[in-house]
Amino acid sequence: MKKKVSIHDIARQLNVSAATISFVLNGKATEKRISEEMEQRVLNHVKELGYRPNRVAKSLRTGKSKIIGMLVEGIADPFFAAIARIVEEQAYKLDYKIFYASTENDTRVARDVIGAFRDTQVDGYIIVPTPGIEEDIQQLMDDNFPVVLFDRYFPGLATCNIVVDNFDGVYQAMRHFVKHQYKNIAFVTIHAAQTQMRDRLNGYHHAINEYGLTPILKTIGFDGKSGPEKLTAEIKHFLQENPQIDAVLFATNYLAISGLEAIKQLGLSIPGDVAVIGFDDNTHFSLFSPSITAVAQPIQEISEHVMQQLMACLTGTEKAPAKKTIVLQTKLIIRESSQK
Repeated sequence: MKKKVSIHDIARQLNVSAATISFVLNGKATEKRISEEMEQRVLNHVKELGYRPNRVAKSLRTGKSKIIGMLVEGIADPFFAAIARIVEEQAYKLDYKIFYASTENDTRVARDVIGAFRDTQVDGYIIVPTPGIEEDIQQLMDDNFPVVLFDRYFPGLATCNIVVDNFDGVYQAMRHFVKHQYKNIAFVTIHAAQTQMRDRLNGYHHAINEYGLTPILKTIGFDGKSGPEKLTAEIKHFLQENPQIDAVLFATNYLAISGLEAIKQLGLSIPGDVAVIGFDDNTHFSLFSPSITAVAQPIQEISEHVMQQLMACLTGTEKAPAKKTIVLQTKLIIRESSQK
């Protein structure tokens, strides 16, 4: 096995101090008044050796790994992917790297990933929490790790939370349906006690009561691992059992995608036979024919708030994110699928 090269080995080979090698590798050559010639000499030699710094060892020396651990429900989901991209861009500008992981809303996976991130010595955590990890998050905070939650949160934890007004987002979509004379409005959601799904369901019921309508609710048992075929089949069966439905509000973008497939399989026209709105915009919704109305979340704002709150701690201006819930507004993007 090839022996690992250390900074001290490189220093001996170049007949310079280990500090000089460290300053060059950490981009501080100019700050420490190391000549360009010496800087290039070190970089060339390091490249020839194929040397890569040990991040864990570095974190033990400096107290910082310059790595942020980010847990989301599914990195393939357009909503989480868009936020992850912006967060990564902002982190990179601040000399931080992002390590991602998808939990598929699975508690066991989330716990395993948090453990792996701890082993990697990450400096802070950005988490879309799965059910049942309250104690794990509390332990991180007890151990003085900065933690920011987004999309959903645990009301009983003293965390910093970045969310949108899910209640109002659904309510505004329902108002739009009613304005366009739709009366049999269905809501398709998933079995979940998490805050974002609970608030969306409450927004639907509030509008139903306000406008004197009859609720038509479909709640799907979905664990994040089932394929879209299962969702499509359940939504198709639901629509067949309730032919009076003239509009459907889907609680997530993946439900909307499966719902659109179900509507297509049934040979129904949009919006002629049934109008459609999806919660969470999708990059392709504007390209559909007809284009799909959506409740859009402010992705740029969410990303910026997440990073602002976390970096305030990592840069030392605050000890830990203050307990607060920042609520941002959604926007109803009206397209062809929801208007007669």
